[in-house]
Amino acid sequence: MSRLIQARSSLSKFSTLAMSRSGRFLSTESTGISGGSIVEEAETVNVPPPPSEKLLIFGGNGFVGSHICKEALEHGLSVASMSRSGRPSVNEAWADRVSWHKGDLFSPETIKDALDGVSSVISCVGGFGSNAQMYKTNGAANMNAIRAAAEKGVKRFVYISAADFGMVNYILQGYYEGKRAAETELLTKFPYGGVILRPGFIYGTRRVGSMKLPLGVIGSPLEMVLQHAKPLTQIPLVGPLLTPPVNVTAVAKVAVRAATDPVFPPGIVDVHGILRYGGQKK
Repeated sequence: MSRLIQARSSLSKFSTLAMSRSGRFLSTESTGISGGSIVEEAETVNVPPPPSEKLLIFGGNGFVGSHICKEALEHGLSVASMSRSGRPSVNEAWADRVSWHKGDLFSPETIKDALDGVSSVISCVGGFGSNAQMYKTNGAANMNAIRAAAEKGVKRFVYISAADFGMVNYILQGYYEGKRAAETELLTKFPYGGVILRPGFIYGTRRVGSMKLPLGVIGSPLEMVLQHAKPLTQIPLVGPLLTPPVNVTAVAKVAVRAATDPVFPPGIVDVHGILRYGGQKK
């Protein structure tokens, strides 16, 4: 008899809280009357989805940049691109999902709006010409982008640079001096969130006007041969010319990962690192 009274006493004090599948909280509490209880429905809790990270790509309408845009979209990111010409002349579905901005990296006021709410930046800006022009395009323009992103509080910045090619560095002096100057600026402004990718020859299907150039016809076989010849790249003068090509999709994959993964190590990633992170090399 005493056990029965004790059990009823325990039940009268018992209260549970459970969540139904609809997201509503239900509270069941005993009334103290045998066989009776009150079920009260609490306020519905609407939990908003986590905000999508916003990625800005400088030069997103180019060969490498367009592949980075597509890779980022596949990861569910909010993607924006900024360049002097804005949206590229392509009629593909992915382009409709990118926010295209026009701006000039030598006019900082034209790029501020594009950086609003941006958590990560990838820069693919580069070009050829005279030594002075190459330094300006590859160096000064990217340094302006890095400084603007740092001032806006951007967390991570990935820069698509270039591998050393030995004697070629002297021929394209302005190109490489500009690239290295931008790298120095990036590691200064983003010591914990700056990543530099140094690919060699980037192959893939490159669009030139209405034509498509299948660069993979040359690049893919060379990559298969040269990716296993890393020690040969240390040979003075000619060694760097044996740097393996890399597929543009691998560059895009690693760039997006480096821009969005907080544990991706900062610093320089060479061609072999790109192949490894890109999943092309076991």
